[in-house]
Amino acid sequence: MSDKKCIFCEISNGNDPKTRIIYQEEDYVVFKDIKPCTSHHYLVIPKKHIPNPKQLTSKQLPIVEKLESIGRQVITEQGGNVEDVRMGFHWPPFNSVQHLHLHVISNTDEMGWIARGIFKPDSFWFVCVDWVKERLRKMEVRENTSDSNM
Repeated sequence: MSDKKCIFCEISNGNDPKTRIIYQEEDYVVFKDIKPCTSHHYLVIPKKHIPNPKQLTSKQLPIVEKLESIGRQVITEQGGNVEDVRMGFHWPPFNSVQHLHLHVISNTDEMGWIARGIFKPDSFWFVCVDWVKERLRKMEVRENTSDSNM
């Protein structure tokens, strides 16, 4: 499922000649951020259109885990520092594109002071992948608890 107005859907379908896909699987693609803040700044996206991390459900935890796994693999393959990786999502309303995308940033010592603010871990506007995974796990616990109370 894709949205014809979404640039990331167009990229994932191979319809944006300006964007070079670095890695691709059946359901996921990776490409460099259009405004990279380090020499290793990638976006990992699902091909399926999901608007943003706030709209994820507990059942979509495997998608987030797969985005993270692919991000680690790409950093390794592209020669980034696997010991210095920041992975996260911009939280609405601070996301610029309404398509779920995981920022994978390596060599964070290359980040300028503006980028350090934009990608500040666990701020109001940028949340780490672990925070999102924990949020989805808690959501699942609440769902299971409410189901057992019925």
